[in-house]
Amino acid sequence: MEPISARSMISAAATEAVVASGDGAPRVERRKRLSPAALAVANQKVPPAFSPIVIAGSVRLADFLVIAAVGIALYFALVVRRDGFAWEYIAAIIGTTATAVVAFQAADLYKVQLFRGTLKQMTRIISTWSIVFLLFIGASFFAKLGGEVSRLWLGSFFFAGLALLIIERLSVRALVRRWASQGRLDRRTVIVGADANGAKLIEALKAEHADASDIRILGVFDDRNDARSQSTCAGVPKLGKVDDIPEFARRTRVDLVLFALPISAETRILDMLKKLWVLPVDIRLSAHTNKLRFRPRAYSYVGKVPTLDVFEAPITDWDQVIKQVFDRVVGGFILLLAAPVMALVALAIKLDSPGPVLFRQKRFGFNNERIDVLKFRSMYHDQADPTASKVVTRNDPRVTRVGRFIRRTSLDELPQLFNVVFKGNLSLVGPRPHAVQGKLQSQLFDEAVDGYFARHRVKPGITGWAQINGWRGEIDNEEKIQKRVEFDLYYIENWSVLFDLYILLRTPWALLKGENAY
Repeated sequence: MEPISARSMISAAATEAVVASGDGAPRVERRKRLSPAALAVANQKVPPAFSPIVIAGSVRLADFLVIAAVGIALYFALVVRRDGFAWEYIAAIIGTTATAVVAFQAADLYKVQLFRGTLKQMTRIISTWSIVFLLFIGASFFAKLGGEVSRLWLGSFFFAGLALLIIERLSVRALVRRWASQGRLDRRTVIVGADANGAKLIEALKAEHADASDIRILGVFDDRNDARSQSTCAGVPKLGKVDDIPEFARRTRVDLVLFALPISAETRILDMLKKLWVLPVDIRLSAHTNKLRFRPRAYSYVGKVPTLDVFEAPITDWDQVIKQVFDRVVGGFILLLAAPVMALVALAIKLDSPGPVLFRQKRFGFNNERIDVLKFRSMYHDQADPTASKVVTRNDPRVTRVGRFIRRTSLDELPQLFNVVFKGNLSLVGPRPHAVQGKLQSQLFDEAVDGYFARHRVKPGITGWAQINGWRGEIDNEEKIQKRVEFDLYYIENWSVLFDLYILLRTPWALLKGENAY
């Protein structure tokens, strides 16, 4: 029989629970009052985190470039002038470089924890680099090429390459230590469960050597107020109930929510996941006290603690880097192309009605952060609605003549390219940022749709999957906001650069149709 997959079992159950609407699941409050202890932690200034995966990948690339550059530079300096150019040397240099990077990987030289040390890191680099050269010399001997390889070049390559690798790693060590002291490498973690299981989990996490652990436990949350729930758990303060976690995570950086509850408490876990799945954080279930054992590949590890992945933060690590580069490069190119059109629109607005050309509005950004979004002014200046408390409808008297045209064609959105390229609080593609006070009739959007805030797990965009599928413009019934959320969540779960490019290419056609935009 196929072993049980813990990840698929829990994730499927959790997803089924949270996407169902109308089941009485508690909605996230817009602003919830936190306890003084939670506020004290949340109000601390926290710098953005650096991804260990991106750091390790960058060091791999740096190693490759350093080794290849040294080998090629020495070849041109010592060999080419005497013997002429030969591609065989270049091939040998690239092969040696690739072998060195693979060998460094096998020696665990790309762990961020190792970057912080000196002796262990340097010892491994020297020994691994020496082994790579011994392999090269052995391969040259058996291929009967030993007499054709310059010994001066080979010795210089070994010693110069080793020296530059050591200098590079010392520089990386200094950077990593500085980032660690700033908290940029910490995985800021909250524990769910302030009982004996929670205490065992915290003690297991603290058992890691301080320099080798990137886990920083911020506090414990628990719904229970009886004797099972302690005010402090293994020296870590209880900051509130599970209902408080979403607001706490929006006030400060939280990277990981770790459940200390046994897997047998399925009903309690699913009930809590209904409140937490909307956050852009990793959510894991600790398996250190569970008697039920799954296949080893079902586990991921936090330090040495086995965990089961329930939800993962979307678009992280290299995906996030790629998306940011895509936004800045492609966004900058589009901004240059759109500059003449924007100038004409600005002139038309100025001639049509008095007032400023640009309009600034508060909207929801990543993780419910309030951001200022730029638009071309489409309403009369004295009737502007910066909070979007009243929905714009067909033939709305507040909209100017030029405003009707630029709203129907979405030209009023073009200034948001400045948000993408210069501020970085918008993406080219993503869920559209809704106004903070956006409403369906008398209900705020998050009150009308369960799981609404889950669309804020990624950075909002100028265009999106919902928009090119016709779900744009006026929201005057429940289906329109539900469909937007449904398409936005599909985009988040299926993101790729090619998906972004496809949406961008489809956007002009969707704008020409001008559906639902008044």
